Amino acid sequence: MREDTRTRIQEVALRLFTEQGYEATSLREIAEELGVTKAALYYHFKTKDDIVASLVEKRLTELDELLAWVRSRPRTPETRRELVDRYADNIRATRHLGIARFLERNQTALRDHPTLIKIRERMMQLTSEISEPGAPPAERISHSLALFALHAGKWLMKEGELSDEEIHKACLEVAHRLLER
Repeated sequence: MREDTRTRIQEVALRLFTEQGYEATSLREIAEELGVTKAALYYHFKTKDDIVASLVEKRLTELDELLAWVRSRPRTPETRRELVDRYADNIRATRHLGIARFLERNQTALRDHPTLIKIRERMMQLTSEISEPGAPPAERISHSLALFALHAGKWLMKEGELSDEEIHKACLEVAHRLLER
């Protein structure tokens, strides 16, 4: 039951943070939307920052797992391709897109949030692992952009223009091409 309540709080907070903005949403509003007291909400999360940290915690774990995996492998074209495929699978989760929208719409307010700084650090580490040390700059940039191409399709396509599967396949195709450089 406790996990269900935490999940409900996260879902409502994510929606309100995205719709109204992180700074404009209070814990009181989240509690009211849930139909609970602020004290009940406080039992699970003391601050809005705690809610944000809980929302991106899984993403941080996924990035850490990808980093550990890629560091255990030789830096080969096959490893790069598999890394991109694994990364693509990780970001396909519906919740990831909702969190990404929230983060994108609240960049200024969350720029210095400690958990988000960790995410940026992990992404920088991942992009440095995707190429050989000493690879030419254009190659390193191309390989790094392969990861970001997986995000771009979700933002650049008009809603309903393509299915999620079509977007996923197109993003993977572009990412794989970027790895060939």
